Amino acid sequence: VLALHHQQYQRGIFFLNRQSPPKSHLYRTLSWLRCYPDFTMGVASIVGLGYTKEKRQEGMHLKFALSDLRLTSSAFADGGFIPSQYSGEGTNVSPPLSWTHVPANTQSFAVFCHDPAAPLVASGRYGFTHWVLYNIPGSATGLPEGVSDYTTGPNDAGRAGYTGPMPPPGHGPHQYFFWLLALDQDLHLETGLALGEFLERVEPHLIGMNRLVGLYQR
Repeated sequence: VLALHHQQYQRGIFFLNRQSPPKSHLYRTLSWLRCYPDFTMGVASIVGLGYTKEKRQEGMHLKFALSDLRLTSSAFADGGFIPSQYSGEGTNVSPPLSWTHVPANTQSFAVFCHDPAAPLVASGRYGFTHWVLYNIPGSATGLPEGVSDYTTGPNDAGRAGYTGPMPPPGHGPHQYFFWLLALDQDLHLETGLALGEFLERVEPHLIGMNRLVGLYQR
């Protein structure tokens, strides 16, 4: 078992709890997204979000992603290091993002960024949410640097909008998962949805998703 976890860690795939993960909606969601980077089903379906075992099994037959949706940044490559200007050590603005290969019938987009390796565990949650942004129109093809449009949820620094990487010194490189979700409706969601609440609300409308991973260390 430990050897398996070591192999998973070397691949950037691991659960923080090696026995059984907490029953937190957010923990399950982001653990599955991290552990199956090339085979990720509907955001909430795959993790149950507190559903019964039967509901979770039913969810395994729902929406599949990763889709052909492609998310990139002109600031860093997938798997590359994030420039310091987008970190808590710099100007702390969100990086530019762009996307292509959008699913047919996409009516809106959402973006969130999470560091699952951050040493933060509270109220059944783990890791650090850096960004929750939604109500992005389906006609959009990207976000400019330091975007100030659309609707934000809180990050784990206690503020709305984006806050950049700021891992503990000497902690090694952290992976920052920027996720793009394509939705089949413009949901006009209210401001201030935390990541767990947001994922529960959008999961029934998910038609595609993909992610861009950046690294940062101090």
